[in-house]
Amino acid sequence: MPRYRFTIEYHGGPFSGWQRQDDRPSVQATLESALAALDTAPDGAAPVVQGAGRTDAGVHATGQVAHADLARDWDPFRLLPAVNHHLGRQPVAVVGVLPVSDAFHARFSATARHYEYVIVNRRAPLALEAGLAWRVARALDVEVMAEAAAMMVGQHDFTTFRASQCQAASPVKTLDRFEISRLGERIVARLSARSFLHSQVRSLMGSLEKVGARSWRPADMARALAARDRASCGPVAPPDGLYLTRVDYPDGD
Repeated sequence: MPRYRFTIEYHGGPFSGWQRQDDRPSVQATLESALAALDTAPDGAAPVVQGAGRTDAGVHATGQVAHADLARDWDPFRLLPAVNHHLGRQPVAVVGVLPVSDAFHARFSATARHYEYVIVNRRAPLALEAGLAWRVARALDVEVMAEAAAMMVGQHDFTTFRASQCQAASPVKTLDRFEISRLGERIVARLSARSFLHSQVRSLMGSLEKVGARSWRPADMARALAARDRASCGPVAPPDGLYLTRVDYPDGD
């Protein structure tokens, strides 16, 4: 069965997350339903979609990657609009399709994942970006936020910034990038790592907001990390501002 790699964008608001669930809508199940309308194996089995990252409920993507084995040998140029047609009005779009070898796996072949978190720092509510950014009304100092973010880069035990239901074998992760920039009222954090813990980015951003508001100092965030205690984490940031923007693979994939 030929294998295809899909690059996907979606608005996470209507979904319980990426992962298929029995009684709630998910991005994975939505894609599987669209592919099943196009391509079913002779034994009646529908395609199974495997994603690069299990984004939480409400989290968005502009560069999620998934793969699926299809019964037919499709021209990618035709497959892309066909899948999007069957996605209908769901806020999910396939933006790229590539044939890949059977050795490719969207999750296990990935070498890096890249996220962005968007804050709109203003007192007025969001009219155009409601559900697409975190509005923070109190003033935020991006310089001290950047100082605290830099302390998180490198290999650390991120127990403090790990959801209690996280199933990762170890809390030790290497954060390769954590940068903050500001343009007007818009603050964007960019984070990169080979893999992330459950709710790690949102936990980091919630604590970083406290630093920006000067209710924490950068050293307080470093102490929270060193505590290796979930109780030391600040409030978890909402999913609205989080985007999976890119997944990297070795040359040839």
